[in-house]
Amino acid sequence: MANSSATGSNKLDSKIPSGKMSDKWTEYKGHVALVAPNNKRKIDVIVVGTGLAGASAAASLGELGYNVKAFTFHDSPRRAHSIAAQGGINAAKNYRNDGDSVYRLFYDTIKGGDFRAREANVHRLAEVSTSIIDQCVAQGVPFAREYGGLLDNRSFGGTQVSRTFYARGQTGQQLLIGAYQALSRQVALGTVKLYNRHEMLDVVVVDGKCRGVIVRNLLTGKIERHSAHAVVLCTGGYGNVFYLSTNAMMCNTTAAWRAHRRGAFFGNPCYTQIHPTCIPVSGDYQSKLTLMSESLRNDGRVWVPKNAKDRMTDPRKIAEEDRDYYLERRYPAFGNLVPRDIASRAAKVACDEGLGVGKSGLAVYLDFADAIKRKGRKAVEAAYGNLFEMYEKITGDNPYEVPMRIYPAVQ
Repeated sequence: MANSSATGSNKLDSKIPSGKMSDKWTEYKGHVALVAPNNKRKIDVIVVGTGLAGASAAASLGELGYNVKAFTFHDSPRRAHSIAAQGGINAAKNYRNDGDSVYRLFYDTIKGGDFRAREANVHRLAEVSTSIIDQCVAQGVPFAREYGGLLDNRSFGGTQVSRTFYARGQTGQQLLIGAYQALSRQVALGTVKLYNRHEMLDVVVVDGKCRGVIVRNLLTGKIERHSAHAVVLCTGGYGNVFYLSTNAMMCNTTAAWRAHRRGAFFGNPCYTQIHPTCIPVSGDYQSKLTLMSESLRNDGRVWVPKNAKDRMTDPRKIAEEDRDYYLERRYPAFGNLVPRDIASRAAKVACDEGLGVGKSGLAVYLDFADAIKRKGRKAVEAAYGNLFEMYEKITGDNPYEVPMRIYPAVQ
């Protein structure tokens, strides 16, 4: 994490092993130095953050035998913003036998990130994706299952296969509860010490390596210092630097900034995810926005009126021939499941052309009429019921009867 402000060096080393893309991580794991079980008890690790990444890391490191300290500024790890994820988690298990593979997941992820991500790291993520699902199942995550008992899948934007494992529209909540259970088990066993209501104020850098943290106990105000052989930052994203955002107001970006101030490089600050299915702004006094799940584009059809004079018309009264299903028209191979950045830009283009719907003109329709007619209301309710309830509580419209209104927002 060193740069010129910390050590006089500005060399960036991503620590990616050499070799062929498909083999480099296997080769690395086969030759990397190991830590014997009796030595793991001598090594201290600090994990900052207890969301999906932090809770999983702390629980896994504790189970391996390391001495772990986990810090969160929440009253409980269950308050992490990971709980807000809805749609699902991807893995290349190919349960549907529709041609999925590690390479396809790797390629779709690279493409979905507009070719800005580190390819080797994305390939590693694709490789371990199947094991992540197995870990989640072992932690008790109640993924949806098919009639035969196998885990069910659905599609997300940017793919032509079904690889998204889900728990209705509450996937993030169920994943977080599973990770929290695993963390709590290690806390009870004494391998992990959990520090609730502690905010990281600074990182301690020794010879260019992070060796500890300075924290404040938010209950007493006391400043504390903690040292370790390694520090893992799992502190979430910085989407709240954009206003309005779908991030919780507690997602304050400060941990990443404090690490950057101490010498960590800040990579790709433009690399912020724009989600195409957010509930549009409804007033001048909102503190945040609310996200509708990516999974809704499996069955919802995105459209705008062809004529700007119809943008305030009841969408149920707009004839089929007067609707522009612009994603299906422009991207027939993917249809409504185009990657998020493409769907977001297309929605903005439609609104810039004066075809946006609603009072603000900054919204497009996400219509489930065809899915309800094809599958029946009960099937749609089983897949998305809690999301539809959330939408109705926020907007007052029943999405079973009236198309949703959505618009892109920072996630």
